[in-house]
Amino acid sequence: MRSLWIIMLVAMNVGIVFSQHTFKAFIKDAESKEPLVGATSVVEGTKSGGSADENGYVEIQNVPNGEHTVAFSIVGYEKRSEQFVFPLLSETPVEILLHRQEEELEEVIVSTTRSSRTIADEPTRIEAITGEELGEKSNMKPGDIRMLLTESTGIQTQQTSATTANATIRIQGLDGRYTQMLKDGYPLYSGFAGGLSIMQIPPLDLHQVEVIKGSVSTLYGGGAIAGLVNLISKVPSQEREVNMFVNGTSAGGLDLSGFYSERFEGAGVTVFASRNSNAPYDPANIDLTAIPKFERYTINPRLFLYLNDNTTVNVGVSTGFENRLGGDIHFVRGEGDSTHSYFERNKTTRISLQLGFEHQLDNHSTFVLKNSFSSFNRLLEIPQYKFDGSQISTFSEASYSFGEEAGWIIGANLWTDGFTESKQPAVIARDYRQTIVGGFVQNTWNASDWLMLETGLRADYAKDYGAFMLPKISLLFKLASNLTSRVGGGLGYKLPSIFTEHAEEIQVRTVLPIDEANTEAERSFGGNVDVNYRTTLFDALSLSVNHLFFYTKLDEPLVLAQAGGDLTFLNANGHLNTKGMEMNLKLSFHNMKFFFGYTLTDAQEHFNGKLRTVALTPKHRLNNVLIYEVHEDWRVGLEAYYYGTQQLRDGSPGMTYWIFGFMAEKSWKNLSLFINFENFSDTRQTRFDTIYKGTITRPQFKDIYAPVDGFVANGGIKLRL
Repeated sequence: MRSLWIIMLVAMNVGIVFSQHTFKAFIKDAESKEPLVGATSVVEGTKSGGSADENGYVEIQNVPNGEHTVAFSIVGYEKRSEQFVFPLLSETPVEILLHRQEEELEEVIVSTTRSSRTIADEPTRIEAITGEELGEKSNMKPGDIRMLLTESTGIQTQQTSATTANATIRIQGLDGRYTQMLKDGYPLYSGFAGGLSIMQIPPLDLHQVEVIKGSVSTLYGGGAIAGLVNLISKVPSQEREVNMFVNGTSAGGLDLSGFYSERFEGAGVTVFASRNSNAPYDPANIDLTAIPKFERYTINPRLFLYLNDNTTVNVGVSTGFENRLGGDIHFVRGEGDSTHSYFERNKTTRISLQLGFEHQLDNHSTFVLKNSFSSFNRLLEIPQYKFDGSQISTFSEASYSFGEEAGWIIGANLWTDGFTESKQPAVIARDYRQTIVGGFVQNTWNASDWLMLETGLRADYAKDYGAFMLPKISLLFKLASNLTSRVGGGLGYKLPSIFTEHAEEIQVRTVLPIDEANTEAERSFGGNVDVNYRTTLFDALSLSVNHLFFYTKLDEPLVLAQAGGDLTFLNANGHLNTKGMEMNLKLSFHNMKFFFGYTLTDAQEHFNGKLRTVALTPKHRLNNVLIYEVHEDWRVGLEAYYYGTQQLRDGSPGMTYWIFGFMAEKSWKNLSLFINFENFSDTRQTRFDTIYKGTITRPQFKDIYAPVDGFVANGGIKLRL
């Protein structure tokens, strides 16, 4: 009897073993048929699953008898489920094809590289701020683009005035003058016009923002050594768009703006208008404005004419008028006296005209003409000193693109720039005139399924400084469906100018004009390497990682030197280099997203055989953002940013600090309400360091390396009509 029970138990176990089966499959991209490494397959209702190897092969063991649903998924592709009856009729692995999701980051079309490729197929590394991310950042700072840029890895905004909040952007440790700012491909914010630029550009009419870090001089000429920021405006669509925006802040700020866009049968129009203002604000109670009193008006109309299916003409006007007054808060409020008399006044007027013509000859060839005219006037005044000048600049370009597998673009441009200073007693006028003629050629070649190559060459000739040859190369390696790498590098140059961050901080006082005969252009070499990886973990958690290594060397950069009782710009005896890395990590789990960024920047001056760290450049920086969002319903977010020690110009170290923020938004069909608590930890330089020495009547300002405005809450309403 005992033997019979043993025989029956063995038979049952054998039956159980033989009722377990193995599922085999190759998971591939539906279009390219490339294996999808890391794709997951799960037998629903069980704990059985597996991940695809480098060949896309996946194997699931111990699948019970009967009908089961197997789900297949990977980040960026539509999830697919298939039913199978076990045991299967064949042991041959089945082929599973997954289709890409339509609304994926890789489908963003970029224009800065002029190739009109998707961001996934562009050999040059580009960061694009689009869609909801752009809207989220606009909620935080609707009056200017500072928030759009400063929360990205490798980018920081450098405040150049303690009392008027003037600021520039720095990429990978290099001064703001080495970053070129574009609007729809037009260089409107350079030279004297670069002053206050990021503080005077509202973001609400932007479709997306494209950022390239590293030298882009081959495409855009001098100045794009550290990188380039291209602000892409919205264009008319078939559906009318009317947006209105109202925002108020706890610091006395008010932002009112509206945007209208519509396309008709043969024409289209967009109009953006805004009024931005702020009351004087002194959270530290030191009698100096952390936020100045200002009022700004912006009007940007554009007209699009669709002459036929292949030809478009667009005409645009961008205007901005601002009066900004900071300094002693008693003086700003009209209560000044002999003690409270310090002020810093900025009056600016921006007017630019843009004309574009585009004709598509066939599916793969296009001819483009561009022209812009820009006028910028600025009065900068402090007690007993006034700087008043105007800049007139023009830009003209013709380009022709053709080819598909090997896309070419050739072009030529003419850039003129002139600055005229209003004559002041006992001041040497710093007028200048500059003309640059250039030509460029670029080729983007799909060498194979896994390799794309982009090469380019520019030749520029600048009056007073001679010729410049600027080659570049970028490679894109598609190592697997979820693993890519980019390698790129190029040369750059920057013509001498008195309009730098350092000169801005001292209101250009006692700065002598550039001596063209004894000053050379700054020249650079830069390169970067990045790796991108994405996968899905546990069938619900998606992970994407981008890691970038960068290096830039700048030969004989301009530095301010003492010249008797004045200051003059000279080429340094040596070079400056900046190297480091950026890491961006994104985790998504259902409605929750977490972003982590780390920047390591090692910027060093090698002048006269001595080594010195570049001032006002934090070596370590952390970005942390956690967002919970129900699409088109509501979202909340929490942010934390860390800035490591910075060396100041006097050699002393700046304090490390954290900045925390919180935001929330509730949306309905035509209405959104939002609130934002920026820097709710009230991190301010005035809480752990002083911002000036001397007296309140004649303050001598120190380097500003941390916020001075502290905690500011804002909130408002967005209407979509």
